[in-house]
Amino acid sequence: MKKALICGISGQDGAYLAQLLLQKAYQVYGTSRDAQISSFSNLSRLNILEAVQLKSMALNDFRSVLQVLKKVEPDEVYNLAGQSSVSLSFEQPVETLESISFGTLNFLEAIRFTEAPIKFYNAGSSECFGDIGGAQAHENTPFRPRSPYAVAKSAAFWQVANYREAYGLFACSGILFNHDSPLRPERFVTQKIISAVCRIAKGSPEKINLGNIDIRRDWGWAPEYVESMYLMLQHDKPDDYVIATGESYSLAEFLDKAFAYFNLNWQDHVLSDAKLLRPTELMVSMGDPSKAKKQLGWKATSKMPDVVRMMIESRL
Repeated sequence: MKKALICGISGQDGAYLAQLLLQKAYQVYGTSRDAQISSFSNLSRLNILEAVQLKSMALNDFRSVLQVLKKVEPDEVYNLAGQSSVSLSFEQPVETLESISFGTLNFLEAIRFTEAPIKFYNAGSSECFGDIGGAQAHENTPFRPRSPYAVAKSAAFWQVANYREAYGLFACSGILFNHDSPLRPERFVTQKIISAVCRIAKGSPEKINLGNIDIRRDWGWAPEYVESMYLMLQHDKPDDYVIATGESYSLAEFLDKAFAYFNLNWQDHVLSDAKLLRPTELMVSMGDPSKAKKQLGWKATSKMPDVVRMMIESRL
């Protein structure tokens, strides 16, 4: 029985990944800064909390990371932890850099130190690419990060590449574009919209305050995206992959699909709020997943309209 350690198991991707690995007969371990008091509500929602073994670990503490690796002795490590909000990273740039970049470095160094044949997955981000116009970003597209979050993710990406090349670690980064599910917290704009739409359809008089609705994103379905993480660590050679649908939609189109589900006009319920505008904004984001399809056999089957429908139906 293979053992997997998921750092960040309480989040959307961590919970779905745990579910996938349990289905594949893995022994799954998950970490939290204090596992005794964390709620792990997403694991409970998927009805897998009792099947996962939980450990306390501080990702920014090298000794803590090393101790957990030695206790668990995992075959695979999935690093999905760290501050995950682009907007919040402008308010907490130091914490964002430490939790993402330093945390990744601690894992890489601890794996190198143990000399165990551990396969390592790192959660990269499409935010690293910045604005590249209407082009699809691929694995060789230069990074131009436009937020503290993207800077931290870029640093972590290159740390993984360096340890792979310098020390021969089986270390991969998945450069995932936006992906959503019912497990998204409401501080993410997609869940904020879906939650409000469902309340408005039931008669709520509220308005949705949003920033720039002209931004375009490549939206996918989270349960499909975590499968790509698993596939990367089953491949014969470690590498980095862009994971995306290859299609881009505006936030206005997302709103239109969500309100149209209830035969409503989104323009009657949405207000523009200048306070929600970011200091720098990534206007268009779209990925080229052809390498993942060719080498991993992975392809997104759910696009933005499917994601909106499934999120609404889950909430209803």
